[in-house]
Amino acid sequence: MKTRTNPYKYITMKRERFATMLAGAVVLAGSVLMACTTTPQQPAEQQEQTNQVIETIMARRSVRKYKDQPVEREKLEQLMTCGINAPSGMNKQPWEVRVVDNAEYINGITELFKAANPKQAEDPNFKNMFRNAPAVIFIASPADGSGQLDCGLLGENILLAAQSMGLGTCCLGGPIGFMKNNPEAAPYVERLQLSADYQLLYAIAVGYPDEAPEAKPRDAAKVKFVD
Repeated sequence: MKTRTNPYKYITMKRERFATMLAGAVVLAGSVLMACTTTPQQPAEQQEQTNQVIETIMARRSVRKYKDQPVEREKLEQLMTCGINAPSGMNKQPWEVRVVDNAEYINGITELFKAANPKQAEDPNFKNMFRNAPAVIFIASPADGSGQLDCGLLGENILLAAQSMGLGTCCLGGPIGFMKNNPEAAPYVERLQLSADYQLLYAIAVGYPDEAPEAKPRDAAKVKFVD
């Protein structure tokens, strides 16, 4: 005599197996999702790493002594890329930048400077009028006075980028005054090929530093929070 199969028991067993398989699938999917979205735990030393931008800002100094070593063109090009990516009002980019690493140019105008400033030339460590730097970045802005803020932002980008690359820099105003006011220096200004409505604003000496100056005091009292 054949035993009848209980259809309700069979259905119940199938439901239980299906529920078990479904639960397993949910667990597996959750594990995969967590693996894709969870950030791996970083080592403690990486979590405590100093912010490199802040470190560069705080380490930057004005360097006035440079090694007799040229700056690679690749590095100068990188500085220019960083410079022209500075913010500017309405993206007008009101600047013209000229990079000079030509010793003939630097030494030539230095001879004019020495003739006009013989006492400075008496210094045995004096090599050129740009703090002896092997490269000079000339920055010009519109002659009507606009664009000076933007040119300042461009220069700061260059200074910080140079610091991060192991280079020293110094912003220079004196040499620019000499170049603009000394008629004999006019041919050197002309060689920069600036637009007619632009004039030199300042220069940045660039080179490998031969000194490590200490930070100058800063007056934090000039900063106030307004509630």
